[in-house]
Order: sequence, then C-alpha cells, then structure tokens
Amino acid sequence: MTTNSQKTPAELGFLMPAEWHRHKATWLSWPKDPETWPDRVEQVEEVFLQMMAALAPHEIVNLLVDDAETERKVRARCNFPAAKNIRFIRLQTVDSWIRDYGPNFLIHIDSSALAYNDWRFNAWGDKYPELIEDDQVPKLLEPILRVPRFEPGIVLEGGSIDVNGAGSILTTEQCLLNPNRNPPLIKSQIERYLENYLSASNVLWLNEGIVGDDTDGHIDDIARFTAPNVIVCALEEDPTDANYQLLQDNYRQLQSMTDADGRPFEVVTLPMPGIVGGTSTDKRNLERLPASYANFYIANNVVLTPIFGHRNDERALQTLQQLFPDRRVVGINCEPLVWGMGTIHCVTQQQPQP
Repeated sequence: MTTNSQKTPAELGFLMPAEWHRHKATWLSWPKDPETWPDRVEQVEEVFLQMMAALAPHEIVNLLVDDAETERKVRARCNFPAAKNIRFIRLQTVDSWIRDYGPNFLIHIDSSALAYNDWRFNAWGDKYPELIEDDQVPKLLEPILRVPRFEPGIVLEGGSIDVNGAGSILTTEQCLLNPNRNPPLIKSQIERYLENYLSASNVLWLNEGIVGDDTDGHIDDIARFTAPNVIVCALEEDPTDANYQLLQDNYRQLQSMTDADGRPFEVVTLPMPGIVGGTSTDKRNLERLPASYANFYIANNVVLTPIFGHRNDERALQTLQQLFPDRRVVGINCEPLVWGMGTIHCVTQQQPQP
C-alpha cells in the first residue's frame, strides 16, 4: 500500500537496519539474460543454485521468475535440503540486479512494522535503457508485500549505500553525485534524502569505486560495515595495479572517519583478487571486470562471499570469518557471475525481520 503520509520514513520512526540484522527473507531474481552473461547463463544459474542452497536452511528465499515454465524448471533443480524454503513469485524482470532496482526494506524502531523505499532506477545513469523497465518491480511487489511503500522520487541503487543501522551510511561521490543520477541535487540535498528515508544522518563519503565498475563506483565493491563500529575496506597491494591508489585513498579516508557519536571506526583491510576479465575476443570486449571480495552478502548464520580462483581467495575468506565468528563464511566461485558486472551482493536483497 503506497503511503499517503506527508511524513518521511524517519519522521514515522522507520530506519534501514544493518544487513546483519535478522532476516525474514532474501530476494533474488532468476538469471536469464545472455547479453549480461555472454555464453555463461547456465554457469550463472549454477551460482544462483549454490546461493539458494546456502541460504535456504536459515531463511526464506523469495525467487522472482518470469513464468510457470521457468518455475517448473528451477523447482526441479532445487534438490538440496531446505528447498521447501524457496518461494517462487511469478513476476517478469529484465535482469537480476535486484539489489539496485528492488525494494529497499525498512523496519520501525518501536513496533513490528515493515515498510520499503521505492527509489527510482535509471540503469546506472541510463547506460542500459533496456533495463530501466525493472524500475517498476518494487511497485509490482506492493500487493504481495502489503506494507507501506515510500517513493523518495530520486535515483538511488541499493549497491551504492551501506548502513550500520546506528545512523551511519557509506557511499561514494562518484556515484551519488554523478550528473547521470540526480543532476539538480547537490551533496547536502542528497544527504537530506538519506537522512529522511533511511534514518542515516552521518554520511561517510568516499571518492570512487574500483576500475571496471559500470555502476560509477558502488560502495559494495570497496567498503562495507561488518559491525556498528567496524568497516572492512578493500585494499590492492600491487602498486602497479590500477586500483592501487584509489583504494589507498579510500583507506586513508576511512581511518579518519567517525561514527554518529564521533567515535573512530575500526578499519580492517580485505585483499583484492587481481585482474579478472576478458580479451578483445570476448563478446563484450571487456578488459577488466569489477571483481571484489567486498561484494559479500550477510545472511542469517552465513556470509556468502565471491571468490575467483585467485591466491587471495583463502585470505579473504579467513578475514571475513574472523569478522563474523557467529556465521559460517561460504565462498562461491563468481567468475561467471562477474561477467555481468557484479556478484553476490548485487543480486541479493535482504528483507529484515521486524
């Protein structure tokens, strides 16, 4: 139900909780686009099945599928324990990036109420006009969710923000201040939207994201909250790598930042997986893909983490396991998935338990 209130979510007592807040469900949209994953759709389907198998023992998985035939085929492949926790929802989508176009869930600070923001989605600055149709997904889910839907009226993707649930939010200037998103708005106006619709008043601005990221610097490839006072930061160790200097700059910025109460954060570094990408013989002529271990997803009892067959895979998994001692860190090979320019966090959307 679209809210008729003139008040913002923050004024009504809603906030976006941290990703580690208990989930009721994870939302996914079944992959199918050969333009997104050239010659790799079947491999990406297997990645999705691995994610679903890891999530289903711990929470509901709401999977968007285009039609009954797709549902039948996917059901037949869900031959893992807890497959009963996979819920199929027939709703047509163009692509699978539900983090960026899907509902941005909120909870009420004093009650059991759930709500969500329906931000505008313009396919990362109108780069892919054929994908803009997915902007309608949150509205189409309204009769299924049956909770208040807020319309902030500006462009914002879920991968461009990360919150600690205690008033702080991470983002990048490269993305949120990009003229291809909300050209009339200046930084202070963007901050007001984040405060009004997410209850996050302490905005932590980093400069830019990693090389090869067509989203214009989404935060979920470079820095993430792992606790209210802890941030994990991707750091490239090879001085000759194109990501080296920009990630060093972000790391230095984070070390001087403070939380909503003025306290410094603990900043933990996470290695990078080197260059993952194609050659001129590949269909999309990509030189480098936005591969990062920071694109992990925090779920109930597990943390799903992209790995890429690199020597740093194990180090990244160990680092995250130390940060999440009460959750099992699960590595999933995402080399096929990253050909779509994103990995696990980009294709998941958490629904918190109020």
